[in-house]
Amino acid sequence: MTQHRNDEAKGVVVEFRTPACEPIHAHERSVIGSVARAIARLKGFAFREDLFGIGEGAGSLYFVPDDSLLTVDAARLGIRGPEHLYGGVVPWPFVRTKAITHPLVDEAADRPNEWCKRFSEATCKAVLPGYTVFSRADASRAADRLLRRGRIRLKPPLLSRGSGQLVATTPHHFERLMERFSSSDLEACGLVLEADLRGVVTSSIGVTEIDGIIVGYYGTQTTTLDNRGQAVYGASHLTVMRGGWPALENSNHPSTLKLAIEQAKAYDAAMVTYPGFLASRRNYDVGQGIDSSGAWRSGVLEASWRVGGSSTAELAALELMSKDAKVEVVRASAIKEFGTDCRPPRTAEIHFQGDDPEEGLITRYTVVRRAMRSLPS
Repeated sequence: MTQHRNDEAKGVVVEFRTPACEPIHAHERSVIGSVARAIARLKGFAFREDLFGIGEGAGSLYFVPDDSLLTVDAARLGIRGPEHLYGGVVPWPFVRTKAITHPLVDEAADRPNEWCKRFSEATCKAVLPGYTVFSRADASRAADRLLRRGRIRLKPPLLSRGSGQLVATTPHHFERLMERFSSSDLEACGLVLEADLRGVVTSSIGVTEIDGIIVGYYGTQTTTLDNRGQAVYGASHLTVMRGGWPALENSNHPSTLKLAIEQAKAYDAAMVTYPGFLASRRNYDVGQGIDSSGAWRSGVLEASWRVGGSSTAELAALELMSKDAKVEVVRASAIKEFGTDCRPPRTAEIHFQGDDPEEGLITRYTVVRRAMRSLPS
């Protein structure tokens, strides 16, 4: 079914496939649909899986794209502000990736014409030690510096949730790993080189705004084993609070979480250096762990201005807050499990359960654990 009819709907929420978007798994497509339907309920809008057949009398359009939109594409769709989409708008393709997270190795380094040095200057205390490179020569220079401190992680910017990442321990090892990356891919997409941490705890921190309700959230990510026995992203366990960044900052958090929130907010604030950026969902993954020298470190690993792993938990909280103005805090989990033994709780909202053509048997679901009028002290 591609449409939910509602004669009194004020508009239409459209699940939108971003032009030139990287392919995504079937279960991810299903989750995007769940997010779009939840937003349609929140807004009192109808829902469509695409733009085809939407007439001029449909009312306002609200888009749920599968990736951050480019400004040129957003303009064609009539998106003029964060109130028109769930996700974000960026001026150039590399800005929607983790490539922007780190500085260049030096002033002579290769880069996109639109590269903004001011962004990395503004986020230097919010990220781990690292560089972004767009050529083999720059990669070798950057690796030489970073390997003096210990292991480094190679992160392809177009991949998320840790997939495709490699760890180098010596210059020779690094050069061997670099054989996996073509010069054309380096020039087009770049490569992130970053200090590798052990014992990493990854937090999801961010702000979402829909229909005048602004929430801030924090929580931890956990891993699970996929159908090949590989450790992959498995869940986000969130605490969602009314009020956005001020609510996150003013709460009584442990020092490590306070630092993670400060770093996420600094990264978010620095996005003003890229013209035309706007977002209604601003998610930042912050990693905290021990580097090769034994020092504890904390920093933003990557940003997401689109539907993400924790989005269904965010939407579950927003729906509760929309229905009950007294609800101030919601604890919810967005969970991904592989194999045949998954038994979601009876209260779970299931977004996908079946055989994904690429990832095999998988279940995606969300559980609301608690709704509160205030955060427990």
